[in-house]
Amino acid sequence: MKLDCAGKPLDLSRPRVMGVLNVTPDSFSDGGLFVARTAAVSQAMAMYQAGAALIDVGGESTRPGAAPVSVQQELDRVIPVVEALVSELPVPISVDTSKPEVMREAVRAGAGLLNDVCALTAPGALAAACEAAVPVCLMHMQGEPRSMQANPQYSDVVADIKDYLAARIAACEAAGIPRERLLLDPGFGFGKTLSHNLSLLARLGELGELGLPLLVGLSRKSMFGALLDRPVEQRLVPSVVAAVLAAQHGAAIIRAHDVAETMDALKLLMAVQVAGMEKQ
Repeated sequence: MKLDCAGKPLDLSRPRVMGVLNVTPDSFSDGGLFVARTAAVSQAMAMYQAGAALIDVGGESTRPGAAPVSVQQELDRVIPVVEALVSELPVPISVDTSKPEVMREAVRAGAGLLNDVCALTAPGALAAACEAAVPVCLMHMQGEPRSMQANPQYSDVVADIKDYLAARIAACEAAGIPRERLLLDPGFGFGKTLSHNLSLLARLGELGELGLPLLVGLSRKSMFGALLDRPVEQRLVPSVVAAVLAAQHGAAIIRAHDVAETMDALKLLMAVQVAGMEKQ
């Protein structure tokens, strides 16, 4: 399967890595590191050279308790970086936003994918995404970023997420967004306990029944801190292991901070799978 991301194709015939580029002062993992445009472009180039098939630019932190930012603040952070990356890199540039105004301006600047943690539920977001005519990733989140981890509850975490995403797919199609332009993200860590996250990873393949590519973000998540008692800077190994598990369960795109290490792990997985299919 190939997605047309504003003229830049994204081949999903094998698992791909999406490089995370937070141009924010307060993101949980790399907040403040890439606020300057030159630093952001340099980091994006490094991730591309390490094998990233697309770069995801975010201008508002969605970590639990993070303060919201205005539309203008997010535009000021994101648009100059998108403009620079579109001209510098041959791979698609994704924008991580829930604001319709940012969606429109980002696509005008050349962004080829919209990555929305709110699954286009904000007022005007469906219309903006329809007008943008680029692929959209719909993510599941219980609650909202400031309070999502307070007390998340599910009757069946995978079934509930599947039902939610199916409803958002239907809403997109009703709004005029073709199914072929949609990707799905189960939202690890967004309104989910450690137990929920582990169940979701174990049963990720069930979401493949929705028939759309899965984008998974597990990189340096707090679930690894809870499980292994590791701070953010010591979560590389579990993040890479989780990326491999997700790919084995059908994930088409792995969203990662550590692109080179994730690429190495996926290359090994692909090599083993190919060898397993060869006649001895």
